Amino acid sequence: MQKSQKKSAKRKNYWKSQADDTLVSSAILDQAVESILSRVKLDRSYDIPYLAGYSRNGKTIYIDRHLPKSFITSAGRKVWVDQYLILHESVEKALIDELGLIYQYAHQIALRAEEAAVDAAKVHWREYDRFMQKYIKIADDESLHRVPKKLDIKPYLDEHNRVLIKSMQKAMRGKSRIKSRRKK
Repeated sequence: MQKSQKKSAKRKNYWKSQADDTLVSSAILDQAVESILSRVKLDRSYDIPYLAGYSRNGKTIYIDRHLPKSFITSAGRKVWVDQYLILHESVEKALIDELGLIYQYAHQIALRAEEAAVDAAKVHWREYDRFMQKYIKIADDESLHRVPKKLDIKPYLDEHNRVLIKSMQKAMRGKSRIKSRRKK
């Protein structure tokens, strides 16, 4: 079997829905998210500015080690957050690498994909976003002790925050207790 045929066969394994794929479909979106989740590795052992990021090759998604894995909605439902952040980071990375978009554009599109997946799971976006914003603010105040050496810093370069980039690079070299000052 040729390489292109193997890729095609692999993709077919993920298609499970009888839904009309020309319409907006929560079921198909859920399957797409599952497909993305199966293709990347998650690492929650580092300090990651803005809560999540990705390796230079895109095969590892990093989520900040201090971010809780779930939150409880006002209705008492437990919502696991990793899948939505993995979707966001994967979409963002693909748009930057494959289409050459700048971080700000890729981030906006990835944020919309994340929002659609949250909505498809019948979670109120405002509650989810409130939870995330709270932890982004907490992360802004914390020191960077451990930053993965393979973290793609292109998004941070596009933000032009030199202080943060220098702090990240020091932490990536193993210098601990570096205080970051993150620009919003």
